[in-house]
Amino acid sequence: MTTTTPATLDLDGLTGLLFEDGPDGAYLHGHWRKAVSADLFRYRPGARIEERWQLAYDRLRALNAELPLSPEWLAGDPRGLAALHEWAAVVDGATATVAGIHYNLFLGSVLDDEVSPGRDLGEFTSLARVGTFLCTERAHGNDAAALETVARYDRESDGFVLHTPNEGARKYMPNTGPAGGPKTAVVAARLLVDDRDQGVFLFLTPLSDHRGTLPGVTVAMLPERTGSPVDHCVTGFQHVRLPRTALIQGPHGRLLPDGTFTSTVGSSRKRFLHAIGRVTVGKLCMSASTLGGCRAALAAAVRYAYVRHISGAGEGRRVPLAAHRSHHGRLLECVATAYAMTFLHRAVTGAWTTHRPGERADTERLVAVAKGWITWQSRDITTESRERCGAQGLFPVNGLAEYTANADGAITAEGDNLAIWCKAGAEMIFGHEPAPPTGEATGAEDLTDPRFLRQALAAAERHWHLAARRDLRGGRAGEDDSGGYRTDGDGSDGRRAGDGLGRWNNASDAALALVEAHAVGKAADAFVAACTRVADPATRAVLEGLCALFLLGQVESRSGLLLVSKALTAGQVGALAGTRQRLVARLAPHLSTLTEAFDVPEEHLSSLPMLAAGPAPRS
Repeated sequence: MTTTTPATLDLDGLTGLLFEDGPDGAYLHGHWRKAVSADLFRYRPGARIEERWQLAYDRLRALNAELPLSPEWLAGDPRGLAALHEWAAVVDGATATVAGIHYNLFLGSVLDDEVSPGRDLGEFTSLARVGTFLCTERAHGNDAAALETVARYDRESDGFVLHTPNEGARKYMPNTGPAGGPKTAVVAARLLVDDRDQGVFLFLTPLSDHRGTLPGVTVAMLPERTGSPVDHCVTGFQHVRLPRTALIQGPHGRLLPDGTFTSTVGSSRKRFLHAIGRVTVGKLCMSASTLGGCRAALAAAVRYAYVRHISGAGEGRRVPLAAHRSHHGRLLECVATAYAMTFLHRAVTGAWTTHRPGERADTERLVAVAKGWITWQSRDITTESRERCGAQGLFPVNGLAEYTANADGAITAEGDNLAIWCKAGAEMIFGHEPAPPTGEATGAEDLTDPRFLRQALAAAERHWHLAARRDLRGGRAGEDDSGGYRTDGDGSDGRRAGDGLGRWNNASDAALALVEAHAVGKAADAFVAACTRVADPATRAVLEGLCALFLLGQVESRSGLLLVSKALTAGQVGALAGTRQRLVARLAPHLSTLTEAFDVPEEHLSSLPMLAAGPAPRS
């Protein structure tokens, strides 16, 4: 670390910028931060898994008691929901999970039904009954539109019969265990009216009371999984009778008083997507939960880097881990990415909450793209943070061990990342305009200028966009820009009449690279925009340097492509590594302040045994 005295940064200004999340962002984040600072949210060493299941619901009820407004308000406010996830995940990923399921997927789905007569939701808003969401089946994960659970309309009783026809149709991994008290679900099932399949709808279904599961409902606990424990189960239904009011209705379909089904949405797949429309807000919440977790992991790892001292160069001399470039450089790059992730999430949440009806499809895709990038980056950052704490980081009591596993869960939940990126890539190939051409680099550009680096990334996005179009429409597996040719592994050229899967396989690599470049570009735009909102010159200079460090890492990983595309000169490619080193040296004195701005509750950090020596120094 440098011995020069670093400029003093505006810590409050940095924190305010990070939590600049809509008009009420500072209040919402401050509210949830305070809520998770309570003693109930401290880690419980030695707690059995059943106790941790129950603790997640106890904490959920504590958060419910602290709601600034009503549960109905929270279910209808994507920013409030995401902020809740961001802070709950700092202290307990399981609490974030059950909160998202209850408020967003369950209560939000019921409230979105503006067609049915009003329902009494008092037992759900008071958490006398916990809500859960049953969609995925054992045999149907990413292809949930093909699920097999059925709800047959019975004209004689004017109700429905909910049934699981086979083992593969059992609902997979909902939190339907006995922990938390009585539960009610919204269950995704095929609506059969006069033996005609009308598509997938949601049905409000009581599951249990204080004595256990209700007649016809079967629940089997799943084995313990990695990460913060939730009472995940496999759930089935044996001819369970439901009243007419169980059907969650909307524009995608309604059942008239005479038993006639009507819908303004012609496609069964579109009806399904409308029925589970809450998963888009769920993606925002999954991103937010891993975002809160990765910032907390970094805050702990950076503080530990100053608390932990090791032998120095001279005899008897000891220095903090943070003194070593090999240590603080890795953490700084993670901090730069965490800032980029945070600013991207704020921008995407803003886009979702303000989009117009005609912008919905594009905004849903943006949410999905951001979810994939943020959750994957979170896993990398939490892994790096744990490693930088050595053996101490392996002990759950030190607060790091579960963050990576929680990120793994988010990567799979609300749409597996690879699947949703494949969908986004397929849509973007011809449904999204390529980035405009950029001029050739001259070599005189400043490699620490975020705007120049952003322009280089745009060149990479354009390359992969055009490559995906070529690969999809050309039919050849890998014809390159120079006219070269390579075959599929089986020796074929991938061109088969009407073979949509073959054509997609030809284009999928380029399409996924396009999605990644697009995500990074959006994060860069959000970061650059945030820098312009910093009033203090010294703080703005450090933040711009951090932005450049983030972008340098992204540019360096694509340097070969950018050299061929003439977005960088050979001299600039050769200078990337040295530029990064100099930038790390300049930013290193600010490492602790940059993570202190994450505002992770001191009640959490000071409770971690490995940080008992106290906070890190501030620049």
